[in-house]
Amino acid sequence: MSASAHTRPVPGMEEFRQQLRKHKLKATRQRLAVHDAMMGLVHASADMVKDELEKKGVHVTVSSVYNILSQLADFHIYGRRMSATNKMYFDVISSRHIHMYDRENHTWRDLEDEDLATLVTTHLKRRKFKGFSVEDIDIQLIARPTKRNKSI
Repeated sequence: MSASAHTRPVPGMEEFRQQLRKHKLKATRQRLAVHDAMMGLVHASADMVKDELEKKGVHVTVSSVYNILSQLADFHIYGRRMSATNKMYFDVISSRHIHMYDRENHTWRDLEDEDLATLVTTHLKRRKFKGFSVEDIDIQLIARPTKRNKSI
């Protein structure tokens, strides 16, 4: 199977509420509003989420949004991504998948490539890293848009 664009469903509000319950977190209005914004954005910084919330008339500080996103990432409800400019972005889809990072536009695109993920995982299971135990594998392709396609 070759790499294709994102096909995993974004977790809906009910699935999000279940994740919160699983981690004994309350479904506060702010958390629900942040998730509602993230469902549309998929990969976003705290600033981007705050801007999206402002468009909907929800007023919240960027630090509150960042704290909510960080807490959700700490509980593995969301994923984290670091841009080339050292800005933290969050990923609403926490299950394992491959990312393509556009280093010019600082955006991510989810790629489905089970063959690549399986190949890397199988290879690394056979390897030993002295003094370390591999917990997880995170594959990120770093790319630049071609002249024909200025955004991926």
